[in-house]
Amino acid sequence: MLRITITTRPEGVTVALEGRLAGPWVDELARCWKALTVTQDARAVCVELDAVTFIDAAGKELLRTMHTEGATLAASGCMTRAILEEIGKP
Repeated sequence: MLRITITTRPEGVTVALEGRLAGPWVDELARCWKALTVTQDARAVCVELDAVTFIDAAGKELLRTMHTEGATLAASGCMTRAILEEIGKP
């Protein structure tokens, strides 16, 4: 299960993820991302991964795509920070 919470503020949009970014939930996040970037500049989006417990290969690839398109990825946990380093986020 993955909970996706989108919060819009004057300074930008925050996409907070909670749970497992795996299987069908990767496709759900991809749909949300596509819909969000139709109305928002991807550079104004911050994806918070603090409450993510697992990310599969497809989830990593989606995060890499989101980062390449301009999203800021943020994580505080060891696992998620390591994944962000792996996908090329400084």
